Amino acid sequence: MTAIRTVDSTPATPLVLYMALELSECDWKLAFTTGMAQKPRLVTITARSTDGLELAMARAKKRFGLPADTPVVSCYEAGRDGFWIHRHLIQEGVSNIVVDSASIEVNRRKRRAKTDRLDATKLVTMLIRWQNGEAKVWSVVEVPSPEDEDARQPHRELIGLKQERTKLSNRIVGLMKSLGMILPVDLRLPHRLDGLRQPNGLPVLPDLRARIRRLFDRWKLVNTQIRELEAELRNRVRDDATKNVESIRCLLGLKGVGVQGAWLLVREFFGWRRFRNRRQLGGLSGLAGSHYSSGDTKREQGISKAGNGRLRWMMVQLAWSWTRYQPESALSRWYERRFAHGSPQLRKVGIVALARKLLVAFWKYLELGEAPDGAVTVPWRQKLSAAARSSAAC
Repeated sequence: MTAIRTVDSTPATPLVLYMALELSECDWKLAFTTGMAQKPRLVTITARSTDGLELAMARAKKRFGLPADTPVVSCYEAGRDGFWIHRHLIQEGVSNIVVDSASIEVNRRKRRAKTDRLDATKLVTMLIRWQNGEAKVWSVVEVPSPEDEDARQPHRELIGLKQERTKLSNRIVGLMKSLGMILPVDLRLPHRLDGLRQPNGLPVLPDLRARIRRLFDRWKLVNTQIRELEAELRNRVRDDATKNVESIRCLLGLKGVGVQGAWLLVREFFGWRRFRNRRQLGGLSGLAGSHYSSGDTKREQGISKAGNGRLRWMMVQLAWSWTRYQPESALSRWYERRFAHGSPQLRKVGIVALARKLLVAFWKYLELGEAPDGAVTVPWRQKLSAAARSSAAC
């Protein structure tokens, strides 16, 4: 009897080169492999060297006996290097993903070995798992376009400038209080400083007066930049050519939402991201709860704080503003009924809960046109004019 040999008609798994980048200030550690059974090849290149990166990929293909046109799948952790590496790899034909570093699983031992070599090996292993369909192995960062990323600079700069102004103002007030005096920080401070007297009748000493003047000069510069940047944002809202300007105007039309709040919400969140449900919205903002349940131990750990910190801060501010300027809305009444008459800690918990509900309401308002129940609207042009007058009076 003659044996019959059958030929497997199942197509072979396409060859792929997996690459993980462990980034650092001076060197990059690269890990290459073709699958779980293949021991990773580790290479060190100079940081930010695109030529070295391309050469390392070519040598890895040669080392594993792969054709020059073999597709490359890569990953790296989101960090200070930003997204320029991702855009370069995509331009070179590499399928790359940026990973949220906080979502990567780690050994739970108190003392565990951690080196760039181990991290790169771990990353490339997890990349293979993710590529094979294990979607929950980590969280993938949604990379904004260069235009969307650039559009986030004005409001981020404005937040930083206001924080810097507050620090300078507090420093001046603190120096004056050390002499038993209180002096408001405004444009008339230099004139008041010359005639100021300590409680014992003596003038402010010369070195301290000089220090306060230098601090005031920096405060004045920062204050001028803040006013210029606020005016620029108002002008952009008036300009119909501004990207996503209708969404900004819609939010600005709600009483209690200012220019900076509307701009930040659209530029950081709603302008270029797409959400399927409110769970995604709460998770990405970091306002979702984190429940702990193990055996008989069950407790709430508070919000996860895993999302955009600037957005979370702004939503808390908007929640306080909402209770003040929208007292008859359904959300404000909900907060008043459940939290307003409780302890300070309970009110703090309640305002964070209100911030999450308000974020969902804004999302529905922009996506479906459903205004928050009981919300009062105002003309956005009128609000811009009022903001301009308030800025001129400062």
